[in-house]
Amino acid sequence: MDQILQWFEANAGKIIFLLVAIVAALLITKGLARVMRKVLDRTDMPSASIFINIMRVLVWILAASIVLQPVFGISPTTLMTALGVGGIAVSLGLKDTVANVISGFGLMLGKVIQPGDLVSVAGATGVVKDITWRQTVVRERNGNEMVIPNSVLNTASLEKLTPSNEGCVTMTFTAKAGSDPAHVTEAVKRAVATATVEFAQPGSEPLVKLTGFSPYGIEVQALAFTRDGVFLSTMRDAMARAIAGCEFVEQRAAVGE
Repeated sequence: MDQILQWFEANAGKIIFLLVAIVAALLITKGLARVMRKVLDRTDMPSASIFINIMRVLVWILAASIVLQPVFGISPTTLMTALGVGGIAVSLGLKDTVANVISGFGLMLGKVIQPGDLVSVAGATGVVKDITWRQTVVRERNGNEMVIPNSVLNTASLEKLTPSNEGCVTMTFTAKAGSDPAHVTEAVKRAVATATVEFAQPGSEPLVKLTGFSPYGIEVQALAFTRDGVFLSTMRDAMARAIAGCEFVEQRAAVGE
């Protein structure tokens, strides 16, 4: 016990200096993160955690370089030299991470995508929730979150969508031969509008397009626009039930009789 007490007495200054440096780094990162969020929100720069995370890393690196010499007796210059020698081997092992970080900066600074954008990429369609130093999080309509590496976003085909296009549901059917196109159009609009009133985007109306002909009759497409928070499958189900009740729908076209 005496040896432990003597060690603490001999190194009290170093311990206090280390604790002060840690507390200062914590307070600085917290304060800078708050300021950066406010600044990013007031400018046209995208507000994403990648900038805040990079800032935190830089602050902790600075804090570590300050305490190395007085606390641990390690020269920062010597450490940097050693890290530089081993950096090549480390970079080879972290090449994917480095690619993700660089791609993330390219996406953000180039304003390719920003948090809040509605996108379709890598099999996921949804709203960009955040872009971190390694990955981009896309929240899908059903609430699932797709985590996509930034390097994939930088090379994959990316499509920005409008809310109406993302929520558009198309239902294809065949109207019996000899059906009046005007009657079909109005009847389908009325039926779909009534059945989907609680699912449709406010102010939107169903569309009906005649797309061609088949041996069974007229090929028709009905389009409806789903409001946010409703599954597309829910809208599709309501549309199918509404259209199935119309007397001019040719059922044989579906079964191939």
